Amino acid sequence: MRGFRDAVGREVTVRHPPGRVVSLIPSVTEICFALGAGEQLVGVTRFCTEPPGGVAGKARVGGEKDPDLDRIRELRPDLVIANVEENRKADVEALAAAGIPVYVIYPRTVADGAGLLKTLGELLGAPGAGRALTARVERALGEVRRLRGGRAPVRVFCPIWKNPWMACNGDTYVHDVLVTCGGENITADRPARYPRVDLEEVAAAAPEVILLPDEPFRFAPKHIPLFHAFPGIPAVRDGRVYCIDGKWISWYGPRMAEALPALTRLILGESEAPGRRAAAS
Repeated sequence: MRGFRDAVGREVTVRHPPGRVVSLIPSVTEICFALGAGEQLVGVTRFCTEPPGGVAGKARVGGEKDPDLDRIRELRPDLVIANVEENRKADVEALAAAGIPVYVIYPRTVADGAGLLKTLGELLGAPGAGRALTARVERALGEVRRLRGGRAPVRVFCPIWKNPWMACNGDTYVHDVLVTCGGENITADRPARYPRVDLEEVAAAAPEVILLPDEPFRFAPKHIPLFHAFPGIPAVRDGRVYCIDGKWISWYGPRMAEALPALTRLILGESEAPGRRAAAS
């Protein structure tokens, strides 16, 4: 047995390495496989899709907000991994009360996301793999710094929901990804972590790039014309409204190594998203 302190300050005592793990977070499920710990996973959520071949045979335990606690107990896990924001405190407490170790994570910055790879490597008994994955992300961050050079930040609007339109303030992982990759988040100073906005406010803020991720709301090319009513927005005027892979901005883990440089190039105008861009009409 070994003790680990989680993101909410709890000392979690875990059989080490844990032989039976339940992940309640899609990005953590992907990390487990990247660490070589996929065989230790016995349960995942219905939203855990990566890697497809790996998760195909795993027991499903509901969603992040509505896990099947009885099913989790039946799986007799040595460890459940949860997230402060994605999972409910009451569910974590119920599992802990049943004697199941629950390790809670809460990465809110790119640095937190990179460090999580090392932490989960230790937690799952794969410290070497965790260090190697962290090093990959750190090399990618070096490339991001090289790409940015001394350039001024680019004003970016990145909604996460529609009806109502919602974005992210400065106390979120999405915000830190945007800033790391050369963006200036136009909703950074809003008091709510996930503020509601309207497109008139967006137009007044004059973003130079608009990013439409396909999760959590499934933005798609059909949503780009919604911005054509505001031809004065620099992003619309210059044809820099892009649909992007939502995992670029919201999934921490090994994919950060490719996502961060790619997003930086897109924000800085050094690349485009082929077939996913539309100019104003």
